[in-house]
Amino acid sequence: MNGPHDLGGQMGFGPVAPEKNEPVFHAGWEKRALGITLCCDALGAWTIDESRHSMEGIPPAAYLAASYYEKWIRGLHILLERHGFATRDELLSGHKQRDDLRSRNILKPEMVADMLASGPSQRAVDTPPLFSTGQRVRTRILHPTTHTRLPRYARGKTGMVDAIQGSYVFPDTNAHGKGENPQWLYTVVFDAVELWGSDSDPSSSVSIDAWESYLEQF
Repeated sequence: MNGPHDLGGQMGFGPVAPEKNEPVFHAGWEKRALGITLCCDALGAWTIDESRHSMEGIPPAAYLAASYYEKWIRGLHILLERHGFATRDELLSGHKQRDDLRSRNILKPEMVADMLASGPSQRAVDTPPLFSTGQRVRTRILHPTTHTRLPRYARGKTGMVDAIQGSYVFPDTNAHGKGENPQWLYTVVFDAVELWGSDSDPSSSVSIDAWESYLEQF
């Protein structure tokens, strides 16, 4: 979807200012936000793609005003209510109001390391890659209201396949309970001029990972 999360190429947000010696957490609540999110992910009720999409659905003004872990918590509220783990009143009050909750998976401390190291969602597909390394391709012009991993700035642009990464779960369907539908995933390189126009640095380029259905022959 075209939302406030898709900031590539947008102006007016000021320069990127990396924080020197930035700590892992700026406050204790951020550490807790991470822990709560991981524990809720372990419930198994949603996928990482649905989790991403929940944050994309935060209203733009709230999204842009929120810090990194605030977005996590706001997205988690959406998921917990959607899947029946909490009501809106419970989320606002911070206290449960029901005793009829269904049983859940529980993330125990000894399970955390394996969960974090579980790796990407690579899957086998029955068909060979449609595109090859070195081939020129063009991204499709897509503006779905649902989840997509194709950046807005790279739609309808021509680039070159730099690598075939393997076949992976397709996030556009997996985010909405429509199955994993794995596809080949490619790294595609675009010249900066192609993306940003003649005023950009001609020596620069941008690489994105694009699923096969995002691409067409050029």
